[in-house]
Amino acid sequence: MLRFHIPNMTCGGCARTVTQALLSVDPHALIETDPPAREVRVQSALDEDAFLAVLIEAGYPDKQ
Repeated sequence: MLRFHIPNMTCGGCARTVTQALLSVDPHALIETDPPAREVRVQSALDEDAFLAVLIEAGYPDKQ
């Protein structure tokens, strides 16, 4: 499972946007968002880099 920390994901609207962006890469991915923790967990066979690219494009960079 991939984990992304997204500091600017602060609400349900942000979580929906992040989920839609991630599903555009892999429509079959299992995605769990946790806005209070500012974390997204993704279960997918695809590479982490593909998801990072779409998150950055959507305005949600992963900051470790």
